[in-house]
Amino acid sequence: MEIIPLILIILICTMLLLGYPVAFTLSGVSILFALACIPFGVFDASIFKSIPIRIFGIMNNVTLLAVPLFIYMGTILERSGIAAQMLKNMALAFKNIRGGLSISIIFVGALLAASTGIVGATVVTMGLMSLPIMIQQGYRKDFASGLVASTGTLGQIIPPSIALVLLGDVMSNAYQRAQNDMGIFSQKTVTVGDLFIGAIIPGIMICLGYLFYTIYKNFKNKDVVAGDNNLSISKIEMMKTLGLPLSLIFIVLGSIIAGIATPTEASALGAFGALMIAAINGKLSVSFIKETSQKTAIVSSMIFAILIGASIFSLIFRGVGGDEFIDLIFSSLPGGPYFALIFVLALVFLLGFILDFIEICYVIVPLVAPPLLIMGFDPVWLAILLAINLQTSFLTPPFGFSLFYLRGVADESIKTSEIYKGVIPFIYIQLIVLALVVLFPWVLL
Repeated sequence: MEIIPLILIILICTMLLLGYPVAFTLSGVSILFALACIPFGVFDASIFKSIPIRIFGIMNNVTLLAVPLFIYMGTILERSGIAAQMLKNMALAFKNIRGGLSISIIFVGALLAASTGIVGATVVTMGLMSLPIMIQQGYRKDFASGLVASTGTLGQIIPPSIALVLLGDVMSNAYQRAQNDMGIFSQKTVTVGDLFIGAIIPGIMICLGYLFYTIYKNFKNKDVVAGDNNLSISKIEMMKTLGLPLSLIFIVLGSIIAGIATPTEASALGAFGALMIAAINGKLSVSFIKETSQKTAIVSSMIFAILIGASIFSLIFRGVGGDEFIDLIFSSLPGGPYFALIFVLALVFLLGFILDFIEICYVIVPLVAPPLLIMGFDPVWLAILLAINLQTSFLTPPFGFSLFYLRGVADESIKTSEIYKGVIPFIYIQLIVLALVVLFPWVLL
């Protein structure tokens, strides 16, 4: 009986690797598998009655309402040209520093992560604007490619992050389930706001790791030349460029940290603020609103379709004995709670090579988080560890999305192998930060 849930996981992973759509694979394969199990008495057909309730619960989830609003905020900022302007002006500000362009990319990447949070938009913008100039200034192709691809992923860990919103919803449910299993009825909660606050220090640590490595590479590479000295930027112009996005970041994160607004309410503030920034930049029009709204609707629909598919998979997985299967795995692991934690982190890292962060977040995390929480690990700490781990999935070949985004806009002279080689040191930096957070939980708690 224990092997039946494993067969379901193998079937779904196989179909995903064959290229079938994630949302329909999760739900379709799970339902067909359940129907095949009914004649053998392995699956109770009455469980199907819970599917509409689960779908309604997802669509009625106030926390998840922050997802389309944060996407809308990021899309507006991307389309308004603020990202390109920030990149251009920051490059001018650092032009007199050796390797200044590479340093400016890290600063802009962090600011874009805290304002837009859209990995694809950040990688594409920096890939189009900065990558050709970096090559002209003497940077190695692998380093330049790795820096652009990696910096774009900062939006996964620096709040407000869509990944943290989704992970917060999953961890909240897992924490509630773990407390139920332990017989705790006066239950504590974990919120998306807790994750936002907890992710700030690890996000800064990753940025500093990128920065130190970049300075080291600039020191070693004697071929790097300075930018165009004929161009300059005034302090007033710099403040105009940075002032608006920094104000938006302060309003969104400050309202959450101060307890004035929930993440969902803050996401509405952020969307409204982004519209005001677009209006100040002269971009706000009917066609602009239509374009950004359509893109937001498409991305949001994709995410929610995956959530529904993952919810159906989770229901059927438990219906065929998945809980017992997971408990059997954890009870068979030697070495105690920390060995189990390392096992899960290693599993998530390896799955990041072939699965998207949303799939891991809504398929794998709900299965492994409750046993770890029962072992006594803090839910916020565990969620941030998983978030840092999931960030690497954007950089790990063959299916790292950041690699695909950069490959789509990079010059043909840059080989795909050079892009893959370039991200390896940045993956190491993320894993080092992950290890530091494991060893020193007080960093975020």
